Amino acid sequence: MKKGFLAALAVALTGAVPALSQAQSAPAAAPASPHTFTGNLTIASEYRYRGIAQTNSKPALQGGFDYAHSSGFYVGNWNSNVSWLSDGGGGTVSNSLEMDFYGGYKGTIGSLSYDVGGLYYYYPGTYPSGFTKPDTFEIYGQIGTGPVTLKYSHSLTNLFGYADSKGSGYIDLSGTFEIGGGFNAVAHVGYQMVPSGTVNGVQVRAKNDCSYTDWRLGVTKEAMGLVWSAAYVDTNAKGAAGQCYRNAFGKDLGRSTLVVQVTKNF
Repeated sequence: MKKGFLAALAVALTGAVPALSQAQSAPAAAPASPHTFTGNLTIASEYRYRGIAQTNSKPALQGGFDYAHSSGFYVGNWNSNVSWLSDGGGGTVSNSLEMDFYGGYKGTIGSLSYDVGGLYYYYPGTYPSGFTKPDTFEIYGQIGTGPVTLKYSHSLTNLFGYADSKGSGYIDLSGTFEIGGGFNAVAHVGYQMVPSGTVNGVQVRAKNDCSYTDWRLGVTKEAMGLVWSAAYVDTNAKGAAGQCYRNAFGKDLGRSTLVVQVTKNF
């Protein structure tokens, strides 16, 4: 008993017990916030969407912001200058901006990732009477495994100004692969289906008139706090005189090109 009492007294005098008490009462680390806010700003040599030129071979300034919750829910906005509407509007279309608004839910099941949501493409401006407005709403679903994703987008409205084009669909198969030295290779192939359409009972478009395949192969690298990328883009879209993808300046909007861009994420 005497030895036990002396041992306890020694512990008290050396401060071991108070030190242990202090350690136990230290405040716990604050939990990580479930909210994430991010933004991005890009300068591109040209804006290509699904392989089709949006800025008539001229540069584009693009940017947006995103909110994500730890549950998997997200919303965001992305914007870019465009010219494809005013290029073909004969001076009667004033649009020069694309604004995208989207939201959805993403998560994982085992080794499989998934993403479902909706995206509204808004083109503010003025349009002449009878003009089919380009504003478009699509719903989408995506699955992925490792570096590869497969996505399908389905329009619930007319697609980008094509009359009677509700129900258009786009399939996107993409992959990003590490190739060493901080470089990533990016590969993509997609198919845009635009159904046949009629206006006032008169057929204005067959299914194969505006449907096409596009592909992209490029590299990306992060350096100096920026993401640098270059990609070869090409399509088999019909861009001859009188066809869907030829603009008022006589340019084939789906012809092959090299797109370079630099992005700042914050």
